[in-house]
Amino acid sequence: MDSTAGPLDRLRRWAHREAEAYRNGEDRPLGGYLAVLGVYSAGTLGAAGVARLLGRHAPERVSPWDVAQLGIATHKLSRMMSKDPVTSPLRAPFTRYTGLSAPGELSEEVRGHGVTHSIGELLTCPMCLAQWFATALCAGMVIAPAPTRLIMATFSAVSGADFLQHVYVRLQQATE
Repeated sequence: MDSTAGPLDRLRRWAHREAEAYRNGEDRPLGGYLAVLGVYSAGTLGAAGVARLLGRHAPERVSPWDVAQLGIATHKLSRMMSKDPVTSPLRAPFTRYTGLSAPGELSEEVRGHGVTHSIGELLTCPMCLAQWFATALCAGMVIAPAPTRLIMATFSAVSGADFLQHVYVRLQQATE
């Protein structure tokens, strides 16, 4: 190691070596993941700051009803953002359309390099997006509980309606 290099240069070289060792010959955009992680962290800290400025505090406990609605709404929001045709313009700068994956859902391939690729991976992964939506909804439960509960109820209802649509189609197919 170069003893004349400053601490920042040594840190960069160390990070580069570690990233190369991790990649194992594959193209893994670790810098892009780090940027996405930074945005998530900044958003979470920002929401905590807003809550503090407003004098809002996390509840002592979360009711089972809130957890159920949070889970259902998170599921619906993350699938809608990652698979819905109507939200495809938001994913388009980071993905390429490849076809249909299920009724009302698109299949898309991630494109680009670095941060673009990392964002594409996030936007096409419902399980990855779930963390972001759950965090946003939990922050909303602290900062603005009434509107957040209404949002959760809306997306829980849509999720229930989707389920009933699938049941209806199955029943129709069974009677044919």
